[in-house]
Amino acid sequence: MTKFLFDSIIALYPKGVVKLRVELKISKDIKQTYAVIYSDALTDEIASAVMYLENTDKIITGEDNGRIAVLKPSEIYMVRVENEHTVIYGKDKKFFSPKRLYQIENQLGKGFMKISKSTVINLNHIKCVEPSFKGMMSLVMKNGLTDWISRKYLPDFKKYLGI
Repeated sequence: MTKFLFDSIIALYPKGVVKLRVELKISKDIKQTYAVIYSDALTDEIASAVMYLENTDKIITGEDNGRIAVLKPSEIYMVRVENEHTVIYGKDKKFFSPKRLYQIENQLGKGFMKISKSTVINLNHIKCVEPSFKGMMSLVMKNGLTDWISRKYLPDFKKYLGI
């Protein structure tokens, strides 16, 4: 058995960063790869790390008129909660998901940002950002969708834009 021990930093954007001591064992006796995490508490960062490890395939599914559509993250423009339903917006279609917003957010990973309690956007599909009253901002996606950036998420969004 070969054993490696190293410190690792896992960036779970936008959830933060987790510092882990990683131990990797390589053995011909192991038939299925698995991960074990030891922690003193179940934090949001540890939960995000677990979800990240569970969702390495990066395939999102959504329902469209009784059919299950398989979507790549690059095809997704926006995900938001509307009337207690999770709706995934593509270029010109919308899909419904039984998953909660945080589950899809964790599955999407880099390139996506939460802009409000109920909306996650693909940063690559932003058309423009418009300032509004009292420091608020709205954004327009390339497919025409619009949404408000809430005050809570505005500082991170401005930092992303470099303003």
